Amino acid sequence: MILDRDGVINVDSDAYIKSADEWLPISGSLEAIALLNHHGFKVVVITNQSGIARGLFDLSALSAMHAKMQQLLSAVGGQIEAIYYCPHGPEDNCQCRKPKPGLFQQFGQDYQISLDGVYAVGDSYRDLEAAISAGTRPLLVKTGKGLSTLTNHPELTIPVVENLYEAAQTIIAAS
Repeated sequence: MILDRDGVINVDSDAYIKSADEWLPISGSLEAIALLNHHGFKVVVITNQSGIARGLFDLSALSAMHAKMQQLLSAVGGQIEAIYYCPHGPEDNCQCRKPKPGLFQQFGQDYQISLDGVYAVGDSYRDLEAAISAGTRPLLVKTGKGLSTLTNHPELTIPVVENLYEAAQTIIAAS
């Protein structure tokens, strides 16, 4: 199971999340991950972090954000198996920045699994594009950029849920 980070697990900001102090979980998101874990799902995060390329924060700040996320998750009985991030900006033309599926493919290679049928939860159109391109089963949450993604892409035919907790319940019910 693959999750985007900003806007899915934590509150997003157009000014970027730049520190552990700014990293705040969306209500119910940590409990959703714990619920998935308790039902046998391993959770991986795949996230664009262009704030690094833009000079807004560095790798130690990103590491502190992820340590806070893991610590808060542990307190509710959940865990994230791995975190894959793209540190590049949109102009870097890398293969790892969503909407390209590079990090999804890297995850599949690292865990020696087929991505066919793996759920991928995101809030932005580029999350969905990467998920579809990688062969996963995308779900859109309305948190973060989710509502604007729905407004700007009314043609979407993928499942849409209110938030990560509802996504977790949907995924568990379907398995």
